[in-house]
Amino acid sequence: MGIKYKLKLKDLKFEYLKEYFIPFLKYFKKTKKIENYSDLKEFIQKKSAWVSQVTLYGYLKTRMGAKYVLMFEDEIFLGSINKAKWNIYSVALQDLTFYAISFLKNIRNQHDTEKANEIYFEILDNELKKNEMPNEIYENAKKKFLERYQNINWNEYHESLPFNTSALSLYEWSPIAEELKSLDKKIVLNSMILKWDNVKKEFIELINF
Repeated sequence: MGIKYKLKLKDLKFEYLKEYFIPFLKYFKKTKKIENYSDLKEFIQKKSAWVSQVTLYGYLKTRMGAKYVLMFEDEIFLGSINKAKWNIYSVALQDLTFYAISFLKNIRNQHDTEKANEIYFEILDNELKKNEMPNEIYENAKKKFLERYQNINWNEYHESLPFNTSALSLYEWSPIAEELKSLDKKIVLNSMILKWDNVKKEFIELINF
């Protein structure tokens, strides 16, 4: 995700401001063809981070309005955002990994579903070591991934609402009062599904193996 967990408040403000704007700019950057599993891992990491950040920050900005900038002065709130971001991202990674491998299995006749394990844990381990993903979130993400992996239907996943889990994660973890979130549920879920629709189209255009 490119942001450390333990930072001073002044550093957090800079990192969050940077993290808010960069994903929007990255959207317009041309993505290379996916020629192999290494390229696929890079695609999954970048697109999962993009969807997570854009939807979370977009929802906070929409709900908070003019008060949005004030959140960068509140260390406790920044901590809540950071926790939400990592939790949403870890589930987004799962959804896109499962979608991609399910698609390859059924559309491209690639049967190595073990690649889902390899890709997900390599990305997760890298986030833990290089970007200080909180250990509690890391361990919980591994557990949830393995639970889902053991029960997944590879033949149907890519066509059966593959991104619902991460959309629900956005709704669950967004640091907004519950009474307000309940009014926004449909909008929040749809906002992420629409972003994933763009990623799916891009994936299908770029996959080349």
